[in-house]
Amino acid sequence: MGNETQVFDDSVYGRSRVAESDELKQYYQDVENMGTKAFWTVANKIEPWEPRTLSAPMLWEYDKLRPLLIKATELVSPGDAGRRVLTLINDNLKESAAACGMLFSGIQITRPGEFTPAHRHVASALRFIMEGSGGYTIVNGHKMNLGARDFVITPNGTWHEHGVAEDGQTCIWQDGLDIPMANAFEANDYHVWPEEGKGQDQLHPTDFSPLTYSGSGVLMADTEWNEPYSPLFKYSWERTYEALQNAAKVNDGSPYDGILMNYTNPATGGPVMATMGAAMQMLRPGEHTKAHKHTGSIVYQVAKGSGYTVINGKRFNWKEKDIFCVPSWAWHEHCNGSGSEDACLFQFNDLPTIKKLGYYQERVYTENNGHQKIEQ
Repeated sequence: MGNETQVFDDSVYGRSRVAESDELKQYYQDVENMGTKAFWTVANKIEPWEPRTLSAPMLWEYDKLRPLLIKATELVSPGDAGRRVLTLINDNLKESAAACGMLFSGIQITRPGEFTPAHRHVASALRFIMEGSGGYTIVNGHKMNLGARDFVITPNGTWHEHGVAEDGQTCIWQDGLDIPMANAFEANDYHVWPEEGKGQDQLHPTDFSPLTYSGSGVLMADTEWNEPYSPLFKYSWERTYEALQNAAKVNDGSPYDGILMNYTNPATGGPVMATMGAAMQMLRPGEHTKAHKHTGSIVYQVAKGSGYTVINGKRFNWKEKDIFCVPSWAWHEHCNGSGSEDACLFQFNDLPTIKKLGYYQERVYTENNGHQKIEQ
C-alpha cells in the first residue's frame, strides 16, 4: 500500500523455479543430515525483498491492567518476586517475551515502604512513571525522587534499585528494556547486590544528577563524563513539557510526528543510552499527522490526552496511560482526538542500534493525501 518498492514474484525468483524431483528431495534430506541447507530453498525467507517484521501492532489498555497490578500487591511481595512486573507480550513474540521487535516492556508496581532489591544486568533499562508519589530510584549511588510522567534511565551494567517512601503513594511505572536484543547477542546476565538485605550506599546528594545536568544548553565547566550513556539519569516531565510547548510556538514540527523531541545525553547530544533511545512528542489540538514507516521498533505510552493511531490500516484508539507499539516497517500516523487540548506520546525505541548498524530506512505514504485507508 502506497509508495512500495518493486515486489518480485517468488514463482519467478526463488525456490519454486526448481522442480522438486524425488532425487532432489532426497538430496535436500542428505544435505540437512549434514547440518547444512540448500540456500536457494530459504533465500526468499531470510533475504526478503524489503524489511519484514514478526511483530504485531498491539494496544494495552491501562484501565484494564491496573486492577491486575493492584491484585499482584496482595499476592506477591517485591522481595519474593525480585521485580513485581506484568510483562507486555506481543501476540507474535511470545517465546522471546518481547513487546515489539527486540524491546521488552512491563508495568511495575510498588507500594509505600516497599523497594526492589539492588541489581544490575547487561540489558539497558528505562522507566516512565505512570502514577504515584514518593517514588525514588538509586543508580550507581545516585538517588533521585520520581514523579508522574518523569523519565529515568538505568543504563546497562549500573547497579539500580527502586522504592517508595513510607509516606508516599503507590507508584506504577512502565519498564522498557532491550532484554530480547541482549539475549539475541547471547550477552545478557543478571546480578543481585552482594549484601543481602542491604541496598546501595547513597554516594551523592539526592537529585545530584538532574540538578547538575538538566540545564538546557549549559553544563558545569568542570564536567568530565566518559560513560557510553547519559549522566542525566532523570528527565522531569515539567521541563520536558515546557520544552515541547516552547518549541511549538516557533516550529511547524514534523508532518509525521508533530512536535517531536528526543531525550538526549547532555554531554554528547546523542541518545540517552547506546542501544535504546527515547522521545516525547506533542500533537497539537486536532493535529493529524501523515503516515510514514521506517525500520526500528517503537513502544509508545500516552503521557497526556487521547486520540488514535492508524497502523497498517488499522485504527487503535488510545487514552492517557495506555501503551501501544508500532513494529518496524509498519505504516503509522497519529491523531489527537481533542480540538482544544494537546496530546503527548512518550516513546522508547531501538533506533540508536538500528542507525549505528546502518539498518535505518524510511518511506513516506503518498496516497490519499498521506493518510491510510482504515480497515473496516
